[in-house]
Amino acid sequence: MVDNSRNCRACANTNGGNGGSSGNNKAMLKKLQTVDFAIVETVLYLDAYPNSSAALSYYHKLVNERKRLVESLAKNGMPITNMDNADTNNWLWAKGPWPWQTEAN
Repeated sequence: MVDNSRNCRACANTNGGNGGSSGNNKAMLKKLQTVDFAIVETVLYLDAYPNSSAALSYYHKLVNERKRLVESLAKNGMPITNMDNADTNNWLWAKGPWPWQTEAN
């Protein structure tokens, strides 16, 4: 299933910066969707092959990448859930656009 000699394709080409631009947020949101899909598929694989250490390693790599993306989006003023509000002075969750309104992001 997973070739450990290669990088995670779902995690590839992400940047660690949080430039705050709407284009950067849109790219990070797209990457988050890709990583979320890969996590679901990996969980399905692990359900069938629970002893696969390569798949388990891949799963943890994806989960860590997801956490990084969610934190970056929250810091850029785009919380993914109401629990991701990173601004201690403003309630950003109620300010649009909503994460699923991709045409506005």
